[in-house]
Amino acid sequence: MIPTPGAALLFDIDGTLADTDPLHLEAFNRSFTPFGHSFDRARFVRELQGLANVDIAARFLPDLDADARMAVMDDKEALFRELAATEIHAVAGLFDLLDQADAAGIAMAAVTNAPRANAELILHGLGITSRFKAVVIGAELPHGKPHPMPYLEGLRLLGAQAEHSLAFEDSRTGIASATAAGIATIGMRTGLDDAALRAAGAVLSADGYDDPALLAFVADRVSASQIA
Repeated sequence: MIPTPGAALLFDIDGTLADTDPLHLEAFNRSFTPFGHSFDRARFVRELQGLANVDIAARFLPDLDADARMAVMDDKEALFRELAATEIHAVAGLFDLLDQADAAGIAMAAVTNAPRANAELILHGLGITSRFKAVVIGAELPHGKPHPMPYLEGLRLLGAQAEHSLAFEDSRTGIASATAAGIATIGMRTGLDDAALRAAGAVLSADGYDDPALLAFVADRVSASQIA
């Protein structure tokens, strides 16, 4: 079956294409300890996951001026890239889903709050840069996630329609962004459990892209039986 015109798949990157949250957690702790902050996994998910760096810096580094705050964040991201250089692993089933979407002619985009350097590192590390027609960076727009603008921009760049598209996210912030753009969203359980993802607005959740319920929902959403 030919996909519905305007169908697209839009993916967050961190925690969605690759389970990078443990690396971010380590980088945050190493960068923020001098400022009196320490994060365990639960606090990371609750207070950091999916947020834009400018918002994180404003909350946790209020005594620094704007330039100094972003210098700390830049150091944190450089440390993350150092850690990620040899530690990037795709979420289970990702490559098969991308193969099947390509075969069906479904447009795909990556939509992230991460800095462009991080996004490019992860996409290159997974060997999937060419899969995406567009890469949307929230910090390069007037509004990042949880505002719908990043996903609306992704739809625009793909020439896609929200009602025939599907997003994949792992954070409350990302789900809020995608759903506010009118896109049904599947939550990936790399950081949050099913209850938390559904409470944030996900239509369902999965541990990997090989989950039968996920694949069935994708096939129904984009009317592409090749993925089922």
